[in-house]
Amino acid sequence: MEGEGGSPLVLGRRQRLGDQLYGQIFEQIVSGRLREGVRLPPEKEICRMFGVSRPVVREALQRLGADGLVRARQGSGTYVMARPVARVADFVDPGEIAGYLRCLEVRIGLEAAAARYAAERRSGAELERIVAAHRAFAAEAAAGPISPAKDLAFHHHIAGASGNEFFAATLAVLEDKLIGFMSLGLRLTETGSKSRAKRALDEHAVILEAIAAQDADAAETAMRFHLGQSRRRLIDRNRDR
Repeated sequence: MEGEGGSPLVLGRRQRLGDQLYGQIFEQIVSGRLREGVRLPPEKEICRMFGVSRPVVREALQRLGADGLVRARQGSGTYVMARPVARVADFVDPGEIAGYLRCLEVRIGLEAAAARYAAERRSGAELERIVAAHRAFAAEAAAGPISPAKDLAFHHHIAGASGNEFFAATLAVLEDKLIGFMSLGLRLTETGSKSRAKRALDEHAVILEAIAAQDADAAETAMRFHLGQSRRRLIDRNRDR
């Protein structure tokens, strides 16, 4: 594991030390320098290698564990469990990934509830806006490149159809992270397989169908599934197919 020999982390304006350490370890997993099944050094050793405190190391390891990249085994240590696609490092500073995935945790609960209420409460005009946003996203995906604005519009129109203005207002607060995560996902989709792009579109279509049918349970489940799959497509290169 790299970090030896005077490479301490320095707190930047935008990233916490925990996120920076997360990014350092994430980048080493992406590059293959830390492969699946490899045991990470003990916390004390990571502290020494990167010049950070034990709470910073624990924060980074907890996030990596929550994101499915590593797993702590009682009495044995922490092991690498999954490896993202190598090209993820071409599109984003690895230190940003932790923030994107924390934002996604909020989105899953928020947008799943918004989809449920949209299915129950949407008007005909609101449904038409969701349909139009889905068609615009699909058309752009077919022509390429895809802009995060089209993806974001689909999700915003669903929040707007929920009948509760706080769903849309909360998404607006999260917009910077939303655009960052969506941009990364879309770049990975554009440079990945055709089946990867089709899966993302199909997931949007299932959400739309449930809202159109006013099936609240199905809409909530479909949105939760879509956002969960977005996370998995980022974290595990085996989903990049």
